[in-house]
Amino acid sequence: MSPRVSSDMGGREAVAAVWRIESARIVGALARYTGDFALAEDLAQEALAEALVTWPREGVPRNPAGWLLTVGRRRAIDAFRRRSALDERYAALAHGLGEGGAASGRAPDGGGDMPWDPDQIDDDVLALIFVSCHPVLSREARVALTLRVVGGLTSDEIARAFLVPTATVQARITRAKKTLGAAKVPFAVPPANQRAERLGSVLSVIYLIFTEGSSASSGDDLIRFDLAGEAQRLARVLTRLVPDEPEVHSLLALLEFTAARFPARTGPDGEPVLLEHQDRRRWDRSAIARGRAALARAERAGRGLGAYGLQAAIAECHAVAPSVEETDWDRVVLLYEALGRLAPSPVVDLNRAVAVSMASGPATALSIVDELAASGGLAGSHLLPTVRGELLTRLGRADEARAELELAVRRCGNERERAVLQRKLADLG
Repeated sequence: MSPRVSSDMGGREAVAAVWRIESARIVGALARYTGDFALAEDLAQEALAEALVTWPREGVPRNPAGWLLTVGRRRAIDAFRRRSALDERYAALAHGLGEGGAASGRAPDGGGDMPWDPDQIDDDVLALIFVSCHPVLSREARVALTLRVVGGLTSDEIARAFLVPTATVQARITRAKKTLGAAKVPFAVPPANQRAERLGSVLSVIYLIFTEGSSASSGDDLIRFDLAGEAQRLARVLTRLVPDEPEVHSLLALLEFTAARFPARTGPDGEPVLLEHQDRRRWDRSAIARGRAALARAERAGRGLGAYGLQAAIAECHAVAPSVEETDWDRVVLLYEALGRLAPSPVVDLNRAVAVSMASGPATALSIVDELAASGGLAGSHLLPTVRGELLTRLGRADEARAELELAVRRCGNERERAVLQRKLADLG
């Protein structure tokens, strides 16, 4: 490999590293300067593209984040200049640049002080999260935009994570920015009377990202560690941004407890290992400790646990139990009943049925599952026939169990999960 190629690779790796760490602050700062979220994201992408060309050739600047921000601000000035004569926004931006090289057309060196305090999480990032998860956007658009502008992932990375074409991700992001512009969504942390509703949207997006990472809905891998890890990172950032919101800490606790089991959830070949067969010595005890600390902080708020808090409390029951048999299933059932009243859903009912089967036996649980099936809940999902097949197996009703598991196999989109279901079928004889 030639020295030039090595330098190119080093420069591109530096760009990727800086972008992953600082992209949210860069986009947030540009959005604050320009007052235009969509323009800010475009400007940041242009700065990133320029860095990919310049850094491998000229070396990594002394202040990489400052370099990217300066280029973005220079491009903003160029954009305003093209739109009209020098106006107040252009003058203000030019004044803000001081005597740096960007306004005069010289390449920035990235020197000088950091454009923000590296130890402080400021309102720009919080505003960025709230804008990316605005209720005017579809769920898919919120996820794509959050991963792009807050997580710093490329369109290709997002597309690979969700197994969709890159063009689809790009279209979602473009449509989302146009929607935000048409709705005139301001780049700002929402006022207190709107924050609770908007925070719920933010939490649901992070939870959705983690859920897809921890139990992939399709593809060859059961767990997508990068996606789950990104959701955990976003949750940790959010706890620093809004430290007084108990559900934020509850969500982080839930993610920590769930991720703690990752090392034991798959075997050497990537095949799923069910909870009752997992080697609990492989669970990440540090993650469990972090989860318990986060849940305790949520409980100290004294407002009672919300939906994420109840799910985290259920996950804690599993995390601290020495075995499946020694799990406090009665408490798990009570927590699921509370969760069902607070945030009713077919998935909650199905999970409650599983807990009931462990606490009271499969017959009682089967009646819950049958009611759920009759109501049309989870129609088309492989989860309901999976649970029903398991309960019927435990009751010795092999033929009925076989029919349910065959249906689950047909509906399951993940190759690894399908293999587990097929093994259960084989065990029936």
